[in-house]
Amino acid sequence: MDDGVATPCATGLIPMAHVADVQRSVDFYRLLGMELRSSLKTNKGDLQWAHVACEGAELMFARASEPVIASQQAVLFYLYSPHLIALRDHLLGSGVRVSAITYPDYMPKGEVRVEDPDGYCLLIGQAG
Repeated sequence: MDDGVATPCATGLIPMAHVADVQRSVDFYRLLGMELRSSLKTNKGDLQWAHVACEGAELMFARASEPVIASQQAVLFYLYSPHLIALRDHLLGSGVRVSAITYPDYMPKGEVRVEDPDGYCLLIGQAG
């Protein structure tokens, strides 16, 4: 039965990762085409929070209050690229370690693995 009342729901989701150096993370994700949308700085001018985005991808960073230990990162980020080969070449040319392109059953068009500066795992699949 529809009583005309909308069911309360969340309408957006932006993951937020705790990182050792917010500026370093912003710089790294710029290599993936993301742009800084919003940020907060400390009184000394250091970034303490940032929001980056590119088309349908969004991510926020907050400066961690404890050391970031890569082996304890229990999340991975799945991204898509319309030009996976070109993106991989760009990352390699920028000194980023990127896996070879693999073709798992769930992503037969190809996928690469990258770790960001804090050890977060990024899987990037060929879009389309």
